[in-house]
Amino acid sequence: MLGLTSISFRGKTCTEVIGLAKKAGLDGIEWGGDVHVPPENEEGAAQVGQMTREAGLEVLSYGSYYRLCQGTDFHPVLRAAKALGAPMVRIWAGSVERETIDPAYMDQAAGELRRVCALAQGEGLRVSLEYHRWTLTWHSDSACMLLKKAGAGNLHTYWQPNPDISHAENCRELAEILPWLSSFHVFQWNRGDERRPLCEGEDVWRDYYRIAGDRRRNSLLEFIRGDSAAQLQADAQVLKQWESAFQRTGASK
Repeated sequence: MLGLTSISFRGKTCTEVIGLAKKAGLDGIEWGGDVHVPPENEEGAAQVGQMTREAGLEVLSYGSYYRLCQGTDFHPVLRAAKALGAPMVRIWAGSVERETIDPAYMDQAAGELRRVCALAQGEGLRVSLEYHRWTLTWHSDSACMLLKKAGAGNLHTYWQPNPDISHAENCRELAEILPWLSSFHVFQWNRGDERRPLCEGEDVWRDYYRIAGDRRRNSLLEFIRGDSAAQLQADAQVLKQWESAFQRTGASK
């Protein structure tokens, strides 16, 4: 499935985001939990889910901002995801200030993650970690450690390239987290987090698709250059072309 993260357009309404995804010919939307579908509003979540499906799109996931080791309650997030009709909940792997691993913090995060996954499993939902700097998924070594320690059957991780490391290192990291991969967050950044048109990333993303093979369920566009609706349309066309071309050359879904 090809989709859009709603947080790419935080300044637009849910109706406008749906219209953008529809116009771009995408399959669905990952709805963010900060602006468009806050966890405390179940009724609103249900309405957004209904609007999405009535437009012929799928709710691909609930992009929550629940963060491990913060002492927050997961139940509101879970209820919002159910109301939205999302099959998967995205959560964040704590907060760290450096890339080295604190064993005690890792154990705390893994224990909480195991409990979160059990709650989600009870509702028939999957859990997927945001793969992000300044968290326990900063690099694949700590990400894999957390995933293994939690050991839940419904636990997965997103993946996105880290602009601070080399392409070879990104490829290695993707290969290492592959057993847990759920989806790509797709964008093209240069070092310094400079957003670029997606078409400039064809060579690197060809490698990522090849490594992922059939493990990847979704590719979700994010971080559109200039937060531009026109750039989204262009990037979506590129993404659709990649899906077709990479499949023919063996870098399939």
